Amino acid sequence: MVTQRYSEDLLRKTQLLILLACTLQVCMAADVTGNWLATEEQSDGTVRRTYLDLKQEGSNVTGTVSLRYNYFDIKGSTPQGADAYTLTVNSGRPNARDMNINIKLVGDELQVDSRFRPNAPPSHVVAHRVAAGEGAKPARLPVPELHKVPYNGLAKTPPMGWNSWNKFAGKVDDAGVRAAADAMVASGMKDAGYQYINIDDTWQLDRDAQGNIRPNKKFPDMKALADYVHSKGLKIGIYSSPGPNTCAGYEGSYGHELQDARTYAAWGIDYLKYDWCGASNIYKDEDMQAVYQKMGDALRQVGRPIVFSLCQYGRSDVWKWGPDVGGNLWRTTGDIRDSWDSMTKIGFNQNDLAPYAGPGHWNDPDMLEIGNGHMTDTEYQTHMSLWSMLAAPLLAGNDLQNQTKETLAILTNRDVIAIDQDAAGKQGKRLSQSGESEVWIRDLSNGGKAIAFFNRGGQTADITVKWSDAGLKSAPKKARDLWLHQDLKVKGDEYKASVPSHGVVMLRVHA
Repeated sequence: MVTQRYSEDLLRKTQLLILLACTLQVCMAADVTGNWLATEEQSDGTVRRTYLDLKQEGSNVTGTVSLRYNYFDIKGSTPQGADAYTLTVNSGRPNARDMNINIKLVGDELQVDSRFRPNAPPSHVVAHRVAAGEGAKPARLPVPELHKVPYNGLAKTPPMGWNSWNKFAGKVDDAGVRAAADAMVASGMKDAGYQYINIDDTWQLDRDAQGNIRPNKKFPDMKALADYVHSKGLKIGIYSSPGPNTCAGYEGSYGHELQDARTYAAWGIDYLKYDWCGASNIYKDEDMQAVYQKMGDALRQVGRPIVFSLCQYGRSDVWKWGPDVGGNLWRTTGDIRDSWDSMTKIGFNQNDLAPYAGPGHWNDPDMLEIGNGHMTDTEYQTHMSLWSMLAAPLLAGNDLQNQTKETLAILTNRDVIAIDQDAAGKQGKRLSQSGESEVWIRDLSNGGKAIAFFNRGGQTADITVKWSDAGLKSAPKKARDLWLHQDLKVKGDEYKASVPSHGVVMLRVHA
């Protein structure tokens, strides 16, 4: 009996130790080490691939996770029960957030739960083992020696048109692009000078056996779509990246620059927005000029005039070398949002870049948010005025089919558009600033000047400019208020404008 009780007691203690060990996550039934692949087919026909290259040592899991164009290092892991972990990952980019991925090994499958964006729905997928090395970051291709790409003769005034991203993002499709073209004509925007219908990210599927880029289900026939846009007397633009993937994780032009340029030419494309995004996983900022030069050279070889828009957020002083890579315009800032704070921070910080703008080569403070609903019409007038003073591209980003008459009136103000499109191509500059009030001036062709009085404050403000400070010897003989569409009679040594909160008064004057 003593022996039996001793054996039972030993068994209970052994079981308790086993349970305690498993509770402390040192008792694991299997090992998650290996390279795992989870796939999710999207509605547009593309397949989202998530790779987890994992190494387990005891209760610790290390390695990398790659999703679309992002490559994340596993910073730490926390056991969550037998064969289950929470992985903390970070891309290592400036200001990048830590994110959590939950994994659980069930038989031969790895269950993966992730949320890579704060407001995105969680993704629940199942991963299976694949060969080591699959899904790894692509090898860095060599960059060419620097040389000057000849000017293509395009964009002698800032490009005007529409881009799909600000309003529709990944929901852009063939029908929506055709509808935008129809609306641009029917609304009078074409007659006011708008010309380009530009497709942004999420149009790509993959590459065929010969490496040719293919559009996804949303764009069944890109050539036919281009023909339709051209039939309206408009031009069409497209989007890619010098990296393996675009910002939204679709196929980029990495290693296929000339091949893609030839495809765009065959389709009838007139404008290319080339976004750095995925390239940052391969190259450093000091490689930018050479990397963009590759596409600039490619576009020159295909025998079709294609406007080249560089989009790399103003990094590496792009305005100093943008023309040398064949660029017609280059982003000078991060992405704009439809808010007063975002728009003004971007627009009023462009003053120092004025020397780098001119015919064929423009500073680009990003697309217009006019009509997207999160600013007032007064604030949208300021948006339109400031971009025009900056000689910026005017690329509408709203729903052209359903815009209000007020939005349309802002976008088609021909007096203001004429300032943006002035043939001299001289970007405006800040003339004076006092508190929340600013006066900007822009030299125009034929000796004219545009003067804009901006009130960034919360109350109506009187803003005054002396004619002598504006480079005029006396009151101008001709003056026009560009938002009231009224000719003015001015006299005296100065002009005082009463400007509403967040508003603008904009004049065109001639000595």
